[in-house]
Amino acid sequence: MLNIQDYLRYSKPMLLPEIGNEGQEKIKNAKVLVIGAGGLGCPTLQYLATSGVGTIGVVDFDYVELSNLHRQVLYTEKDVKSPKATTSSELLKKLNPHVGYIPFQEKITSVNCERILSQFDIIVDGCDNFATRYLVNDTCVKLDKPLIYGSILKFEGQVAVFNNKGSKNLRDLFPEPPNPKDVPNCSLNGVLGTLPGIIGTMMAHETLKIITNLPCLTNELLIFNTLEWNFIKLKF
Repeated sequence: MLNIQDYLRYSKPMLLPEIGNEGQEKIKNAKVLVIGAGGLGCPTLQYLATSGVGTIGVVDFDYVELSNLHRQVLYTEKDVKSPKATTSSELLKKLNPHVGYIPFQEKITSVNCERILSQFDIIVDGCDNFATRYLVNDTCVKLDKPLIYGSILKFEGQVAVFNNKGSKNLRDLFPEPPNPKDVPNCSLNGVLGTLPGIIGTMMAHETLKIITNLPCLTNELLIFNTLEWNFIKLKF
């Protein structure tokens, strides 16, 4: 139930007829898990927290590095060498102390994946490897959890929503993961710091739309070229 603090804090989104009191209450009651507190995870977490998502889980086994700071703007230099899951949770509390944060300072594996994901309503995948992506996707299908997918490379980003209200999943788009040797990554190819901010914010936006039952990407892969500002929607 919304309180006075909620009405004061979230007055602007509640002015939207599509959100209102009912939508904000859904946001407050939602439980969202973000996998990866890095380039995509940081902006996603920040906007989910400031939007008032009631419970936010953060999974990450990594530690903050100096080279992260140009794009993972939740952290500062004093956070270097700190564990991302617990550090991000503490920093998010400063943004919005009225949200519950559950850090998981561990790597998602076949052993713990179902246990962790089962605690949440919606899963957001901000990881950086295909093995984890497919494990998370398959677990979401098994548990019937909506999955928000995002990826970035150089100047291009992708966003999709999988397994939401009977929609298709990652394997319907890409049946098998590619050979890791054939997959380029940001470590070798680079990325402009603003790109994960753009794509991560879009992932948070889709998450909030799912929570509030607004139209979201359905059996569509959105490809966004930020160098030329081109959008492509691929239906699958």
